[in-house]
Amino acid sequence: MKQDPKIPYHYHSLIDLHRMLGLPKPLHPLISLIDNSYNQLQVSHLPGHHTSVFYKISLKQNLKGKIKYGQQYYDFDDGGLFFVSPNQVTSNSDNNDDHSGYTLIIHPDFLLTYPLATTIKRYGFFSYSANEALHLSAKEKETIITIFKNIDNELKDRLDDFSQDVIISQIESLLNYSNRFYKRQFLTRKAFNNSLLQKMEALLDDYFNAEKSLINGIPTVQYLADELHLSPSYLSDMLRNLTGQNAQQHIQARLIEKAKEKLSITDLSVSQIAYELGFEHSQSFSRLFKSKTNQSPIDFKSSLKN
Repeated sequence: MKQDPKIPYHYHSLIDLHRMLGLPKPLHPLISLIDNSYNQLQVSHLPGHHTSVFYKISLKQNLKGKIKYGQQYYDFDDGGLFFVSPNQVTSNSDNNDDHSGYTLIIHPDFLLTYPLATTIKRYGFFSYSANEALHLSAKEKETIITIFKNIDNELKDRLDDFSQDVIISQIESLLNYSNRFYKRQFLTRKAFNNSLLQKMEALLDDYFNAEKSLINGIPTVQYLADELHLSPSYLSDMLRNLTGQNAQQHIQARLIEKAKEKLSITDLSVSQIAYELGFEHSQSFSRLFKSKTNQSPIDFKSSLKN
């Protein structure tokens, strides 16, 4: 029975993935480090779009063509480090003819009994889109390649009772360096990110001024991310580095700002204001307002008369 082409192919095992890529069987059933400098990957054999049970961390040094995440294609002519979480839909286009670099593939079961099994889920970049890849300096790239080589050597030469401990520590180093380098990327792109912040503020202004909240409810992080062509995780991390607040906190701050404006210059009731701002229940609005201002909406309005 043939696979429905509309349903992504799902890789359950490393053996299956290696077979599709035309590679020898993996050295370990739960983790594989593919050095694409020495392997001619049979990418044309891969399904059009696919998911897997694995975490994947890829360094693409000279990638040509495009990679698809979700429903969009992104250019990667300059390469970069990017991350795929289990069950994320990805695919390669036909013109990806240069795959030089490394790909680390980790089955979640490899992490069991280690704290990393839980902490790996806290690294937000596994939820970033492909166009939000980590772009590395030459020195940073050297650091990442060294870690990949350490893992490769451990898999090839030293499989013993300590191998898993050593490899886990190398993965933790890789993730920690990636966190550091993403922090640098947010800083080096500060001017660009500030322009995104201005665009987001304009989106919120338009949302409230056009009374879209009456129809669509409170603006969501997903809405802002879609309008800015970013993933929600990247948007929140970018804002946190710029302002100390994530996207949800920015939305709440603007809600309070608009609420204060309406409480100050209109005779609308608290329930009416809550409705205009997109709240289904006025109690939810009052709780948020008090949590942010230490006053209820009614007390705030009364204080303006004193």
